[in-house]
Amino acid sequence: MFWPMFAVAAGFLGLAVLGVLAVRVFVQAQRLGRQVSESASRISRAAEDLERASASAARSAQSL
Repeated sequence: MFWPMFAVAAGFLGLAVLGVLAVRVFVQAQRLGRQVSESASRISRAAEDLERASASAARSAQSL
């Protein structure tokens, strides 16, 4: 009787460990998604700044 109970307990323990790991993966995936979104907005702002700077440089070069 001990071994079947031990097998059931080990099964529940294994499922609990998998559940905890699944939650950790989900949280890390959300964090990664937020970081990717933030990086994309930073890249967009940098591209806009570069575009403005290049337009300003082109106007300056034309006036010379």
